Amino acid sequence: MQTRTLGSTGPAVSALGLGAMGMSGAYGAADRTESIATVHAALEAGVTLIDTGDFYAMGHNELLLAEALDGRDRDSYQLSVKFGQLRGPGREFGGQDGRPEAVKNFLAHSLTRLGTDHIDIYRPARLDPAVPIEETVGAIKEMIDAGHVRHLGLSEVDAATIRRAHAVHPVADLQIEYSLLSRAVEADILPTLRELGIGLTAYGVLGRGLISGHWSVDRTAGAGDGRAFSPRFSSGNVEHNLALVEALRRVADVKGCTVAQLAIAWVAAQGGDDIVPLVGARTRERLAEALPALEVNLTADELAEIEKVVPPGAARGDRYPSAFMAGLGVGN
Repeated sequence: MQTRTLGSTGPAVSALGLGAMGMSGAYGAADRTESIATVHAALEAGVTLIDTGDFYAMGHNELLLAEALDGRDRDSYQLSVKFGQLRGPGREFGGQDGRPEAVKNFLAHSLTRLGTDHIDIYRPARLDPAVPIEETVGAIKEMIDAGHVRHLGLSEVDAATIRRAHAVHPVADLQIEYSLLSRAVEADILPTLRELGIGLTAYGVLGRGLISGHWSVDRTAGAGDGRAFSPRFSSGNVEHNLALVEALRRVADVKGCTVAQLAIAWVAAQGGDDIVPLVGARTRERLAEALPALEVNLTADELAEIEKVVPPGAARGDRYPSAFMAGLGVGN
């Protein structure tokens, strides 16, 4: 497994990370036994970076990971944890909470659920507009100084917020959506990260399965699957977006890889060693397909061909429902 260092101050991690959200019902029912087996398979393949959020199914995801990681050498993997998203009993979203006292409260619960004494990278899931980022980051810095957290991360914030946070404490990485369908980070975010020596962990590299090569126009999101509310999967948009996938498939066929591998390899190729794609595999089959993407080396001509068939802005539909778009640091 290749490794990459998250920024100039962050940890060395596997060049591909595992996003665990889908193991807790975000895309419909998931098999607990298969989820745990997938975590084990990822670790055995050399994946060390595992990403979760304390609000993924109200702590379910952290408890699942605690079970999957039980007995493993704690120094053999890194946990990236997002916090701050408020949820109701019906799992409805209720905004963000970045108050210093809330940061410490969220952290205490995560440490207990995960069965660990520290979080490797701790990050607010979204910016709390009512709390200056300096206060939120200041609380995380206190937890770093106390040994409960190793590194500061951010998620889905703009360039100005990154600078303000970094002035309080060095930021290891920014987690943000980045894929062939979502390229807004290229204008201001990526240059800012590189100027400041901050890494990027890219989620949504397969567009929540849309550009995995496994979605079809006649497929519908099942019960509990958040993609039912995604504009890019809606009727009228999904047909257009899947046409882009078929264009990618032709490039992938020539390259001798799958569409998913091509899409992951494209994200990894957008940096030197400062971008780590997160793959939300929830089965060993999907993980096994994703892992070889690190061996897909794209030439300048192949990158140009990919750019030709899926140029910036080619996707139809926002990456989140309209109610969530305003809380993002960048758009599509």
